[in-house]
Amino acid sequence: MAPAGSLLFWAFMLLTSVLLFPVALLIRGVTAPFDRRLAILHLFSCFWASLYTWCNPLWSVRIEGKEHLDMRATYVIVCNHQSLVDILVLFRLFVHFKWISKAENFRVPFIGWNMTPNRYIRIDRGSLRGNLSMMRGAGAALNAGSSVMIFPEGTRSPGRALGEFKAGACELALRSGVPILPVVIDGTAAALPKRGFILRGKQAIRIRVLAPISPPWAPGTDAGALTAMTRGMIAGELA
Repeated sequence: MAPAGSLLFWAFMLLTSVLLFPVALLIRGVTAPFDRRLAILHLFSCFWASLYTWCNPLWSVRIEGKEHLDMRATYVIVCNHQSLVDILVLFRLFVHFKWISKAENFRVPFIGWNMTPNRYIRIDRGSLRGNLSMMRGAGAALNAGSSVMIFPEGTRSPGRALGEFKAGACELALRSGVPILPVVIDGTAAALPKRGFILRGKQAIRIRVLAPISPPWAPGTDAGALTAMTRGMIAGELA
């Protein structure tokens, strides 16, 4: 996509965000007294984010493996991370979850501000206190019946390469006794590379939901073993 086309896309995102953020706040105020998990607000956030993939004629998004996804279940959802576009694309699952995201993202105007009323979970990277606070917040969300979504690489990988996985996601699953749901994204690195804001040309983007890794865990299973298993499933699908 030419720079002018990219500028048009970002301008559309800014304009719609200015208009939709007050709607999100209104939904939060009206539904919070009876919607304990803020599922209605999250559903609106899914619609908001999906607008940018629906309205971009150069992106075709295909979702596979939804038969592995039980909308009534609670998961630790782990996904590889190729691009900023991943965040928009994962909302296309329209499944209830709480993002685990770095604290800087909460300060992004409008879209980032919407993370706080959704009670998404922030993490101060590089801080032991921040990691402990994130684990407590994510554990509370899981115990309340909300899935959590995390990029275990911690940052975007260069291209389609898969980085090392941190063990925190699987530690959460072990503590809470919920399944791990591996999700694979492919094609977003080509749509918007890690560095820069110029969108590329026509891209096919794929989301594939893999079979959950469910308890009961084998005796002696630890977070390291679960992390290696989860990464192996995602790496195999990318390969």
